[in-house]
Amino acid sequence: MNRRVEWTIAPDQAGRRLDLALAAHLTELSRSMVQELIKNGAVTVDGKPGKPSQKLRGGERVSCLLPEPPPPPTLQATAMDLPILFEDEHLIAIDKPAGLVVHPGAGRETASVVAAVLAHCPLSPIGAPLRPGVVHRLDKATSGVLLLAKTQAAHQRLARQFAARTTEKEYLAIIQGHPREAAARIEVAIERDRLHRQRMKATPAGHGRMAISSYQVLERLKGAALVRVRIETGRTHQIRVHMAYIGHPLLGDVTYGGRRFAGKAVHFLHARRLALTHPMTGAPLVLEAPLPPAFEQALATLR
Repeated sequence: MNRRVEWTIAPDQAGRRLDLALAAHLTELSRSMVQELIKNGAVTVDGKPGKPSQKLRGGERVSCLLPEPPPPPTLQATAMDLPILFEDEHLIAIDKPAGLVVHPGAGRETASVVAAVLAHCPLSPIGAPLRPGVVHRLDKATSGVLLLAKTQAAHQRLARQFAARTTEKEYLAIIQGHPREAAARIEVAIERDRLHRQRMKATPAGHGRMAISSYQVLERLKGAALVRVRIETGRTHQIRVHMAYIGHPLLGDVTYGGRRFAGKAVHFLHARRLALTHPMTGAPLVLEAPLPPAFEQALATLR
C-alpha cells in the first residue's frame, strides 16, 4: 500500500530546490527517484503540484505519496567454486573474486558470496535473512580476503574485534599517477554524497565519519603506481575516496575521477591480507589471498 509523508520545510531550507530538499529528507531515495516522483505529480507544496527546480521559502507544507516498496530480495544457496583460504567449525575465509557482491541488496543481485558459502556450509544467523555470517564487507569490484562467521558466538566476538580496530587489513591497489610522497597517512572523514547516492565523498570531520588509511608506493609504473594500503577504519569506499582525495584515484575508477584502463571502467583493488585473533581459540590468524590474474595482467601491461 502506498504511504503519504508530510512535513514542513524548515526555515534554514529557504532558497533550496524542492528536489534537493526532498532527497535530504527522504534519505532512502536517490535524487533521480525524487525527481521522478515530483514529475509524476506525487509531490505537492502547499497543496499544489511541485516542480523539481522550485525554490522553497521555508514554512511550506510538503506532501509526498511514496509507492509501495518492492518485496525484499530472497537469499537462496547457490553453489559456486570460490577458493577457500581457511575453514574450521567457527569461521570460513574465501578469496572473493572481483565482480561478485558479498550479499544481495535492493533486489538487483542474485549471485553473491553469502549465497555461494551457504551452499557449502551454514553461517551465523546474525544478519539473516540476507547477510548471515557477514562481519565485514568488500565492494563488488574488490577482490581478496573475506571472512564470514559460522556460529553466533564467533560472529559476536569478531564484530567486537573489527569495532575495536584490532584487526590488520592490508590492500594492494593500482592508482593513477605517481604520488609526491612515497608513503603517507590520510586522516579524512567520509560521508555519503547527497546528490549521487552511490558515491561517498571526503568531508570535514564534523560532517562525516573519520577514516584513516596509510599507503606506501611499492612500484612506479607507466602513468600509475602499485601501492600497499593499510586501513584502520572500514568506511564504505574508503580507499577509493582517500586516494582520489590526494589526487591519485584508482586507475579505471571513473566514479572517483580515474581514467579508463584499456578502454574499460574497471579498477584494481585487492584485499591481500587480514590478520586477527581467532575469536574462539585466541590464536593469531593471518589470511592472505594471491593477486587475481586480471590484476597481474594489468601490472604486466603497465610495467
